[in-house]
Amino acid sequence: MSTFALAIGVGTQNKKGEWLEVYYPKPVINPSDELLNAVRETLGYVGGNQALSLNIALMHTFQDALEAADPAQAAVARELGQAEMHRKLVVTILEEDTTSTSTPEVYLKLHLLSHRLVKPHGINLTGIFALLPNVAWTNKGAIDINELPEAQLKAHVKGEILSVNSVDKFPRMTDYVVPTGVRIADTSRVRLGAYLGEGTTIMHEGFVNFNAGTLGSSMIEGRISAGVVVGNGSDLGGGCSTMGTLSGGGNIIIAVGEQCLIGANAGVGIPLGDRCTVEAGLYITAGTKIQVLDENKELVETVKGRDLAGKSDLLFIRDSISGTVKCLTNKSAIALNEELHANN
Repeated sequence: MSTFALAIGVGTQNKKGEWLEVYYPKPVINPSDELLNAVRETLGYVGGNQALSLNIALMHTFQDALEAADPAQAAVARELGQAEMHRKLVVTILEEDTTSTSTPEVYLKLHLLSHRLVKPHGINLTGIFALLPNVAWTNKGAIDINELPEAQLKAHVKGEILSVNSVDKFPRMTDYVVPTGVRIADTSRVRLGAYLGEGTTIMHEGFVNFNAGTLGSSMIEGRISAGVVVGNGSDLGGGCSTMGTLSGGGNIIIAVGEQCLIGANAGVGIPLGDRCTVEAGLYITAGTKIQVLDENKELVETVKGRDLAGKSDLLFIRDSISGTVKCLTNKSAIALNEELHANN
């Protein structure tokens, strides 16, 4: 069985020697036998999921072993071998994609997502919150929350500015990974572990959480919550929302299909198929009562939002007089009725 992933990284520890974060320039999925042999012979790796700490001297030895085995990783080791003494070097190996047991393992999985090496829901992220410390992300790097007052004092004494950009378990994605072919107007609104497809634009009010994102060209002016995946060609209007697994969606995986439009200040709490539109200001949840109309705008039946989950070519609107939520479709009354009840 092949090894799942491997990466060489450099990171930050607090004064207790606990990991705060790790940066992996070039993670690898399914590393070659030659690369794994170099890890075994140089670092004493004997199997399992491990984060192996290195000093500068050992990194140089590892670099020499990599020259023939994997020139690309040797180049990474060469660069990281120049790290300042307070920086911590690590080689993390995930033999299997199982529940993480260390902070370096979690950071590797988040890097794999943002490097587009795995897609959202394509990797085991069970239990990651307990392994991600709450960190002060500053212009001087990651600082342990308990060590922040001392760092601020030292900075002010020197007449320096220690700017705290955020206090969070997740850093900005762009401080670690900048995927090709994307635009991000406000980088603070995209967390490490987001997956952004080629051609995606994230406008100033757009937000993308970890284990979520876009699979192709999309214009995002709303929120892509944790676990939500948006298909190619779909647009999320200003201030709109997608209900994620962390915001009331439970274990339901919310997805938006291809060529969909969610209007400004609208939202979805059900998965959408392809070519669906939700009008501005309308929030569809699993329990929303919806009148389904056919191509002649005749009532087929009244259903709940969950009954329309994942279906394509739907237009959701709200009657301006009665407030009734309606769904128009190009399907015939008979065909739609059969499709609705086929899943019951």
